[in-house]
Amino acid sequence: MEKTFPRDVFLYLLSIITLVTVAVAFGILLYQYIDLKFPDLLTEGYYWSKTASLDLVRNSMAVLMVVFPVFIWISWFLRKDVVKHPEKRELKIRRWLLYLTLFLASLVIIGDLVALLINFLNGELTNRFALKVLAVLFIAGSIFAHYFSELRDKAFSWMGIFDKALMALVVAGVVAGFWIAGSPAQQRSIRFDERRVSDLSNIQYQVINYWQRKQLLPQNTQQLNDSISGFVPPKDPETGVDYEYRTTGPMSFEICAVFATANSDEFSGKNTAMPVYYGGEPSNWSHGAGMTCFERIIDPDFYPPINDKNIVPRPIY
Repeated sequence: MEKTFPRDVFLYLLSIITLVTVAVAFGILLYQYIDLKFPDLLTEGYYWSKTASLDLVRNSMAVLMVVFPVFIWISWFLRKDVVKHPEKRELKIRRWLLYLTLFLASLVIIGDLVALLINFLNGELTNRFALKVLAVLFIAGSIFAHYFSELRDKAFSWMGIFDKALMALVVAGVVAGFWIAGSPAQQRSIRFDERRVSDLSNIQYQVINYWQRKQLLPQNTQQLNDSISGFVPPKDPETGVDYEYRTTGPMSFEICAVFATANSDEFSGKNTAMPVYYGGEPSNWSHGAGMTCFERIIDPDFYPPINDKNIVPRPIY
């Protein structure tokens, strides 16, 4: 018995850590599914974004895909070991660690319920609150049912079916994540498109700055090269070709890129011309898959020309 004692302590401690990790990750996964299905109009666009929620989905999926199989294996091994050595059922260290598991899981559940209640008192009177409470109660009930059965002399006869149902539910949650958050290949395409939007935004800024200083638009992006600031017009990160740029008027221009995905549910084929501003409403970068052009109109009231009269000299130290 003493020879296996260190191994038992290690396995039960690892069981505790993996259980709490799985409970938190699965709870976050359920929370994000609820937020995506029932977005709160009060916080949407300010304190919540779909991109951030999908990032949490992917992070939770990664944790579950690694930690959950470890937890299942440890639980199976410990249960098999107790069946093989029934005297271990009465080990004090085993019961202490099982109770410690329930204690830590209780702290996590209590913390989640307190956070949910705070949101409720702050005015979250939506279906999201009720669904999240049910999710927490389901996770808590599953943990307590599983470990209370371990503390009994004999496990409940239905615990085998119950454990398999929980395993199937976690697996279904991870699989649903691939459908909601997208495959790795699709996510890579989205990241390429985000880089394209960032490049176009940078080019747009340089074009406007060029117009402010020279009161005319550049005829091509090569005129934006600046050896002092180090700016070089970016190229498409995937194909390496130049982004399309053309002037459409004395104070209007168009920049284009070929996108792999769409970042808007509604896309009309080409964005309408719109003015660009310094700090107010952001420029519209919604796009569909394929070639997309963004026409911009410079408003001199928002972007006044820069000349010697309105340049503020830098102090000399």
